[in-house]
Amino acid sequence: MSATSAATGYEQAGELKIGQVGIANLRIRTLDVAQLVQEMHERVQRAPKLFGRAAVIVDFGGLSQLPDAATARSLLDGLRDAGVLPVALAYGTSETERLSEQLGLPLLAKFRAQYERVGEPAPAAAPAPVAEAPKAAAPKPPAASSQPGLVQKPPVRSGQQLYAENRDLTVLSSVGAGAEVIADGSIHIYGPLRGRALAGAQGNTDARIFCREFRAELVAVAGHYMVLDEVPKELHGKPVQVWLEKDQLKIAAQE
Repeated sequence: MSATSAATGYEQAGELKIGQVGIANLRIRTLDVAQLVQEMHERVQRAPKLFGRAAVIVDFGGLSQLPDAATARSLLDGLRDAGVLPVALAYGTSETERLSEQLGLPLLAKFRAQYERVGEPAPAAAPAPVAEAPKAAAPKPPAASSQPGLVQKPPVRSGQQLYAENRDLTVLSSVGAGAEVIADGSIHIYGPLRGRALAGAQGNTDARIFCREFRAELVAVAGHYMVLDEVPKELHGKPVQVWLEKDQLKIAAQE
């Protein structure tokens, strides 16, 4: 799911998604500067290690009309005060390009970091099947990868980023706090997950995350994310799977 505001009873003005490179994209749904700033402040307060001074791309593509430069500057200043760093505008129309020039920000259409490619290819056979989450509606089967899965034998340590492009990722050990594992397909972790795991990085909504011991700082499927504080306490330290259902991120224990 996308991050939710601490307050309830109203629709969020901005939907925040995490991209495959750890950079956040703030898609503006409603141009309410005060509400957008408050929502971002709440996100930073909930997960300061993740969102404090995080780089954010501001995306006005969801609006019928672009804001004027003064309103956009007010939003950028408010986001900085909330604790994040707006670094660019999402590419859109020629009007967006002119606005970016007025604001002194670049335009970013698609941004991908060069992640470490460590580990070795797995055999063509898929990893051992994992039990379905109880009472969870099963989505359609994931599309076949164009390459065999990537297998990582050693632990993924703090500060390390591991990316499986166009395939699944299997980690046979642990993912440490401050580490990040990313796959365009699904992610299987046969040890503790303490860092971040982002599956379906290119938008595959059928991707899933499986882990034997859930203590993740953040999990995401196709950009929809959840931080540890949003996960029920009874699932902390337990085997879980994470999947996307009707644009909502679901997490459930495994037997």
